Amino acid sequence: MENKSGDKLLTIFEYVVLQEEPLRLIDISNGLGLNRATALRFLTTLVNKGYVDQDPKTLRYRPTYKICALAGHVNVHEKLREAAHPLLERIAGEFRETVNISVESRMQAVYIDVVQGLDRSLITFQQIGSASPMHCTGNGKLLLLNYSDEQLDELIRVRGLKQYTEHTFTTKEALKGELRRIRERGYAYDEEEREPGIRCIAFPVYGADGKVIAGVSVSGPKERMTDEHIGAHLGFLREAVEELTKKLNQ
Repeated sequence: MENKSGDKLLTIFEYVVLQEEPLRLIDISNGLGLNRATALRFLTTLVNKGYVDQDPKTLRYRPTYKICALAGHVNVHEKLREAAHPLLERIAGEFRETVNISVESRMQAVYIDVVQGLDRSLITFQQIGSASPMHCTGNGKLLLLNYSDEQLDELIRVRGLKQYTEHTFTTKEALKGELRRIRERGYAYDEEEREPGIRCIAFPVYGADGKVIAGVSVSGPKERMTDEHIGAHLGFLREAVEELTKKLNQ
């Protein structure tokens, strides 16, 4: 039933978008072979979500520009991925470990590109399009630097601070302390907080407004991602991510 409802919602939305003129309820119900009550229910959802607008005088429905904004958002991420990919490959070659870039979506860190390291099966959750919690990943914590205290409360209310390992930050106070350390240091670590035995280091990518728009991280087993190994390549990673920031803001 849920899938059928989703199909109907999308069908109605596509129908409204593809018409040249605003439509009446009867036009939509007749055009799609739906009864008016069903069509009205889904149209009301689309109006409440801001995808469709109804003229208060004519009562006709038309699409809003929200879909354009979403399309622009996807386009921005694609441009970011295109700009970042060569640098991710360079970083992966330097560290010989898995490198990825993440952006925020719906209070999660979403991987928009991943360059695999030596062990391709090691970190199973790092795949393009997959999402990870923000409180226990290097990139996620960088993205949380944009959050106000109130936004952190909202994150905790909506997403929670699930404990994945004994090293996961599970309270607001502990997480805020970690964010303070990241601000002072300029980059983030994931010390087995998401997956046992996995360590990562992440640097922020900044937008023109000075906010973090993405994180670039290198992940691998703690036996290889030692302090000595990270320290030997830290300057290279910092410069590569700073180069990406400059490239995006030219």
